[in-house]
Amino acid sequence: MTLHTVTATDAITRLDSFSTIIDARSQSEYAEDRVPGAVNWPSLSDEERRLVGTEYTQVSPFVAKKRGAALVARNIAAHIEREVPDKTKDWQPLVYCWRGGKRSASLALVLDQIGFKVHLLEGGYREYRRAVVADLEQLPLRFDYRVVCGKTGSGKSRLLAAMREHGAQVLDLEALANHRGSVLGLVPGSPQPSQKQFDSRVWDALRHFDASREVWVESESKKVGELRVPEALIERMRASPCVRIDLALDERVKLLMEDYDFFVKDVPAFCERLDALRALRGNELVTAWQDAAHAGRIEEVVRELLVTHYDPVYLQSMQRNFAGFEAAPVIEPADRSHATWNGVAASILAGREAGS
Repeated sequence: MTLHTVTATDAITRLDSFSTIIDARSQSEYAEDRVPGAVNWPSLSDEERRLVGTEYTQVSPFVAKKRGAALVARNIAAHIEREVPDKTKDWQPLVYCWRGGKRSASLALVLDQIGFKVHLLEGGYREYRRAVVADLEQLPLRFDYRVVCGKTGSGKSRLLAAMREHGAQVLDLEALANHRGSVLGLVPGSPQPSQKQFDSRVWDALRHFDASREVWVESESKKVGELRVPEALIERMRASPCVRIDLALDERVKLLMEDYDFFVKDVPAFCERLDALRALRGNELVTAWQDAAHAGRIEEVVRELLVTHYDPVYLQSMQRNFAGFEAAPVIEPADRSHATWNGVAASILAGREAGS
């Protein structure tokens, strides 16, 4: 057996050198978080793990191990038959499970015996997670950030998307968190990832950036929905220069009606989400907003939400948390169209390149 073990610290510095990253854990473990780019070849499924675990505690470890061995062998055979036939001899996978134990070692052994150069992650996912958490304390400090500020509905995400199209390095935390950063930000039927997976996504995005070029990011709070932004990153963002987007109120309302069209189509869901504002804005006002929404006046509600709730909160937060906010240059887009954002992005980036 010629398995090559690799530490988590080493592995995260050269993830892209492996032909395939194989997660041998169960489906639910994989769904919670995994090494970026990993594919799931469960040595034991969730139900099989439950079954073996029950036998281990209620019957005997020996009986459980016999059953587990049969299940693992059967599953590995299925993975080999499905995934390996097209692999050439120079294929070099990295294999891991929870702690680098039997689930990954069993799969790695079979692949090794076939003749592949197999790498086994020491300590498994657990050590990968520790390495990523440690790296997130230092990795964000390598970059210079430019923060896009703007009231809710100002089109910050649209601008960042346009900037990415123009070749800028963009860290879109809302996309990584699957949340639009406000009380109404959770997309119905599309849950946020786990905190662990969000950390992995942020780390994976940062590791691909060029430290000699600036990174553009939106002026997020410490949490995007229910997920915490890494502390080192949020501190760097808050100390960075800003650009302020000032889009006209009418355009902001229309933009939100477009971007949150699922609430226009599902008024009860919209009204349910408004309940979260009762503690801040009072029962009477929130109930009035809900009544107006049920009466088909959603655009009116959106406008009042911006003026009454989001804009005052935004201004206080920016002045308190972002050092570069007050001195930031102000950009006033003509409208919310793609063409306008494309032009704004090109103008900003041209100005940066010119040193302005």
